[in-house]
Amino acid sequence: METRLSSPKFAFYYLLSLVALVFTAISVGQIIFQFINRHLPDIFGQYGTDFSSDVLKFAISAIVIATPIFFWITRLIYRNLFAGKLDKDSGIRRWLTYFILFVSAVVIIVFLIITINNFLNGEWTSKFLLKMLTVIALAAMVFTFYLHDIRRTEVVGQKDRTTRIYFFAALVIVIAAFVTSLFMVESPQAARNRRVDERIISNFYSIESAVNSYYLEHKELPASLDQIRTNYLSSESLRDPSTQEPFTYKVSSSTVFQLCANFRTDTKNTKDVAYQYLPDTQRHLTGYQCLDFKIYPDNIKGGAVEMKY
Repeated sequence: METRLSSPKFAFYYLLSLVALVFTAISVGQIIFQFINRHLPDIFGQYGTDFSSDVLKFAISAIVIATPIFFWITRLIYRNLFAGKLDKDSGIRRWLTYFILFVSAVVIIVFLIITINNFLNGEWTSKFLLKMLTVIALAAMVFTFYLHDIRRTEVVGQKDRTTRIYFFAALVIVIAAFVTSLFMVESPQAARNRRVDERIISNFYSIESAVNSYYLEHKELPASLDQIRTNYLSSESLRDPSTQEPFTYKVSSSTVFQLCANFRTDTKNTKDVAYQYLPDTQRHLTGYQCLDFKIYPDNIKGGAVEMKY
């Protein structure tokens, strides 16, 4: 009777453990993948094969939340099995255990397809093999653990040594992955600096558009940014969003100008995939940097003026 009344509770335990397991396993795999991507950078810079700080941050966040939930819920399940409150042959236990295996298999298949697809698109063989080994190792650990658990004959009052080994091994792997990720991820301050620099670049593009509008109307570059203030652009777009220092504007030729600011990050030498599509002319080092911009060809009368950087 107690098992029947508790069936919804145990169903909740198993389903929650499934969600936590998926997030934990994917996060551990992604951390290992990002470790491989960072130390074996891809010369082609394609998505999924280069290091990504955004993917790494998501994996860290998922581990922090999902891993404690997985170990806590799993411990509750085994305490109830040990006490006899959950029958080892109950439909809830057997059906949901195999459902966990099914969902895990789907996730692993997706990982394998993505890994093989990246290899076929030119990813280095060494990276492909390391990632395949990672997926296979994680899959083997999940499947052998749950298959061993569902096939156990005695659970009431029995502490299973193999199960304890799996638990501690999984805990060591997760902790090792988490500690490793801390050496690769940027700090919150670095993330804020990156966002400020991205806003500066966004403001630069807005200024470029405003200068082009001014040129289209006056057939010349503005002498200073004051001439495009209000009529073409707001004052907020002409200043550093953090320090409120005004950007420096320099006229290089009749159709070329520079915008300068103090940047907090280096996007020229980074290995982060987030910057792989950034034009070379818009990449910058840390510190005071000037970037070149030009008048759009269609805005130049007759298109006869030659533009050079």
